[in-house]
Amino acid sequence: HCGMCRKASGGIFLGVQVAPEAMILTQDDTLAVYKSSPWAERGFCDRCGSTLYYRVTAPGEHQGVWHVGLGAFDDPNGIALTGEIFIDKKPDGYAFSGNTHKMTEADVMKAFGVG
Repeated sequence: HCGMCRKASGGIFLGVQVAPEAMILTQDDTLAVYKSSPWAERGFCDRCGSTLYYRVTAPGEHQGVWHVGLGAFDDPNGIALTGEIFIDKKPDGYAFSGNTHKMTEADVMKAFGVG
């Protein structure tokens, strides 16, 4: 729900967490990468501009973890929303149903070893 993710994706960023060793890029000739903060980078298509992922770059337990946008999947069916981060930054105009694990900005920064 952070402002940067909302601006980069045109709304809320919905993604799937992928461990570094499980992520395989089969083609990267159109991949552009932007260092969006001191602790993460964003990947997008340099032809169409589609948001593809953000990846944690800060040292620590989450370094290298990918958060791949649902829009990058041909068929995102069956992928469940299980957590929400930056919940304290969420605009009041929407809410998700169901019980999700929620983390505030401070929780996220602590988990990513930032600050």
